[in-house]
Amino acid sequence: MTTYDQDKSADYSDQPEETGNPARRPARRTGNRTQDIDRHVGARVRERRIMLGFTQQQLADLIGVTYQQAHKYERGINRISAGRLFEIAHVLSVPVNYFFEGLSGDEGRQVSSRERMCLELARNFAHIPNERHQEALSQLARVLAAE
Repeated sequence: MTTYDQDKSADYSDQPEETGNPARRPARRTGNRTQDIDRHVGARVRERRIMLGFTQQQLADLIGVTYQQAHKYERGINRISAGRLFEIAHVLSVPVNYFFEGLSGDEGRQVSSRERMCLELARNFAHIPNERHQEALSQLARVLAAE
């Protein structure tokens, strides 16, 4: 073995790794807190969309993305850019800060069964085509709530 071969096979573990090639660098990971915020914002988009009775496809068409992209936004898989969030807020008739409400707590908030039921009720109500039926259901709810 020549001196050149020995130098090539020497253990240089105490030497810093070469970082000149960006393709070899490990990918930078975002923190869990950032992902939690993305999921929270997505959940708020979904909540508001359901309240208004929109399908994911309808929301996607209104904001100019595919159904799959809208789905990924709602699940927090893809981050929503500031411009896109502004557009979503406009389409859903809420201020941008609506999507960040409830973030002050350290732990993620789960939707209660009562909240889920209210969202489902709002979605189903919006799908009733007959206005007289909507009004009758609204009056029934008022009467039941007054008891």
